[in-house]
Amino acid sequence: MGNREMEELIPLVNRLQDAFSALGQSCLLELPQIAVVGGQSAGKSSVLENFVGRDFLPRGSGIVTRRPLVLQLITSKAEYAEFLHCKGKKFTDFDEVRHEIEAETDRVTGMNKGISSIPINLRVYSPHVLNLTLIDLPGITKVPVGDQPPDIEYQIREMIMQFITRENCLILAVTPANTDLANSDALKLAKDVDPQGLRTIGVITKLDLMDEGTDARDVLENKLLPLRRGYVGVVNRSQKDIDGKKDIKAAMLAERKFFLSHPAYRHIADRMGTPHLQKVLNQQLTNHIRDTLPNFRNKLQGQLLSIEHEVEAYKNFKPEDPTRKTKALLQMVQQFAVDFEKRIEGSGDQVDTLELSGGAKINRIFHERFPFEIVKMEFNEKELRREISYAIKNIHGIRTGLFTPDMAFEAIVKKQIVKLKGPSLKSVDLVIQELINTVKKCTKKLANFPRLCEETERIVANHIREREGKTKDQVLLLIDIQVSYINTNHEDFIGFANAQQRSSQVHKKNTIGNQGTNLPPSRQIVIRKGWLTISNIGIMKGGSKGYWFVLTAESLSWYKDDEEKEKKYMLPLDNLKVRDVEKSFMSSKHIFALFNTEQRNVYKDYRFLELACDSQEDVDSWKASLLRAGVYPDKSLTENDENGQAENFSMDPQLERQVETIRNLVDSYMSIINKCIRDLIPKTIMHLMINNVKDFINSELLAQLYSSEDQNTLMEESAEQAQRRDEMLRMYQALKEALVVIGDINTATTFTPAPPPVDDSWIQHSRRSPPPSPTTQRRPTLSAPLPRPTSGRGPAPAIPSPGPHSGAPPVPFRPGPLPPFPNSSDSFGTPPQVPSRPTRAPPSVPRRPPPAVPGRPS
Repeated sequence: MGNREMEELIPLVNRLQDAFSALGQSCLLELPQIAVVGGQSAGKSSVLENFVGRDFLPRGSGIVTRRPLVLQLITSKAEYAEFLHCKGKKFTDFDEVRHEIEAETDRVTGMNKGISSIPINLRVYSPHVLNLTLIDLPGITKVPVGDQPPDIEYQIREMIMQFITRENCLILAVTPANTDLANSDALKLAKDVDPQGLRTIGVITKLDLMDEGTDARDVLENKLLPLRRGYVGVVNRSQKDIDGKKDIKAAMLAERKFFLSHPAYRHIADRMGTPHLQKVLNQQLTNHIRDTLPNFRNKLQGQLLSIEHEVEAYKNFKPEDPTRKTKALLQMVQQFAVDFEKRIEGSGDQVDTLELSGGAKINRIFHERFPFEIVKMEFNEKELRREISYAIKNIHGIRTGLFTPDMAFEAIVKKQIVKLKGPSLKSVDLVIQELINTVKKCTKKLANFPRLCEETERIVANHIREREGKTKDQVLLLIDIQVSYINTNHEDFIGFANAQQRSSQVHKKNTIGNQGTNLPPSRQIVIRKGWLTISNIGIMKGGSKGYWFVLTAESLSWYKDDEEKEKKYMLPLDNLKVRDVEKSFMSSKHIFALFNTEQRNVYKDYRFLELACDSQEDVDSWKASLLRAGVYPDKSLTENDENGQAENFSMDPQLERQVETIRNLVDSYMSIINKCIRDLIPKTIMHLMINNVKDFINSELLAQLYSSEDQNTLMEESAEQAQRRDEMLRMYQALKEALVVIGDINTATTFTPAPPPVDDSWIQHSRRSPPPSPTTQRRPTLSAPLPRPTSGRGPAPAIPSPGPHSGAPPVPFRPGPLPPFPNSSDSFGTPPQVPSRPTRAPPSVPRRPPPAVPGRPS
């Protein structure tokens, strides 16, 4: 696009974008947009056409561009154009493109100079362009004509600002040479959005239409009214050239000839013209690409490293090689065994921070769920006392017993021990479920081979089911062993004498309830910490609130947050019990409550303290922790219908003492049994189930896989895996290609630093106080504010004239020399129009009156 470096860059960028397309990533290399901003008939469309190299935009006087034209240039082997509103239709004749733009503009804006902010989207495919976006905008105007609204200036300004406020937009501020540059609206808009001047390039058009004897040399040299990136002068085709079908190549040759032959511009001709403007823009595009590439390189290198290990296994892939299948099968079974053991036993590497592993969940079953289920079954106080009463009466029969029968104790204890079968078997079921879930998670790595994955899951699951029966038999056997012999000589058993002594403290026992058993040695040990929501208190105050709770063996405290600096309350655990609360249909929380067995308030004026968790699993976990602290579940609410019958036994004081004695004996012996069961059941499950499954996977799984299916069938890849392998290899090659291209771009291009800042404050004050050398009302041209030294260029007045011509020496534009003095006096032909400034008149005026110049073009 105008210079050799860019011609080399185009194929490199196209290769890079092809590599991105192969990676499934589009629009990663977003080149800047180029917006052309200026007044009406400033030559914006002509400048834009020069980039495309095609004549396809509407032309005429006044406001011609009445809708934004978003032109996307796309590199392609064929050359054609497409409109977004004409999907599927290709335009190969660019005259038809112009007619379509005019028709689409009239369709939305009407035929009478109306405007619209709805853009026309045009794509031009060509082998001679780079992928970038050009935007042709309506010319800035202040006076509405035709169907234009009264606020036409504001609407066009807002339309332009929509595009040029983007940081990715280069601004071409187009100003005709025969207007006052200091009042350029295009430069003012650019200054508003680009105060540093890094995105703004000044473009001076219509240099060939300036009055004789005037030029824009000081502006183009960036000496007068400077911009940070300076100005580029261009000469576009005139309407006569367009009507005469003068093509753009011929116009560029004529432009080049103009700059080389003009005395004011020949020394800067290499920095003027459309090719140089293209070169400047190309360098900005090159700088943008070079600035963007380091991030791309880092990202691509990261992707390459992440897939390199996997791709290494695919490089020498041979689907039908039996040795490869054997090796792969062995490796995957070994990896499955390692993953299973890590999930059960735990591992320091690759720790899952999102959910509990199988081993951690089994640990919760052993030490939270199983003890909690035992306690729920065990402490049904009223039912137990009623059963003891029945046993004592049935043993005595028709007689009135004088002593407490030990047979009642044994009968009740055996019945309580048998009840342990339910929680024990339930714990086996829960562990089995976790093992199966763990197997399924471990087989996810085998998903590339569906048949192998299915067979592995089936074989391991069948083995787990086989072990289930043996484990449950052993669990039941352990409980039956406990039932078979009641060892009243156990060192921890309280004995008959201590039981009677305790029975004399019935009231105290009833007061303390079950709070005094199984407490840790140190009551200050923290059992659990976590967030809970106090729901019933929060409702009173306008909403529930979460607190940080700390549970110890003797109290439950809550703080404002987990820093534990601001304690809100400490609740002693004496006489507390826990019970479930029915979940509200308006709440997603799961709730449990603490209450006092003596009907006292738990917290301030509240009988209950309702605590809410996010899940039922959290509720069960907190209940298990409270159980360790001696706070047991309450069953009294489910037994109200039996109160009357239980009260009948309490009428007989002797029977009551016997019941209390047996109750104390049962409590002591069941404490021994529970401790033993809590210890033996997890050990039994661990030995017969978990360790056995691990050994089976390590030693027997591979043999059973070989015996179940043919190796070729087991190692048959899924279609998804074959596709993934191809995609990974293609991605690997595309990444390497992209990195090579990035290196080539860095080698083939150079970076041009931004020019140093200049004092462009004149743009901000252009409307209030124009720079010196004002223009006349008759001729507001760029030539007016262009005073400069005239040494070596012929005679000139010492003080510049405010007239339309500069004080430069004569520069003939037509053949034939002109006398220097008359030409100099001609330049003073308009001083009579400014009588208020007589001091600006040169000394030669009195000697030779300035002649009138009628019909001089303005």
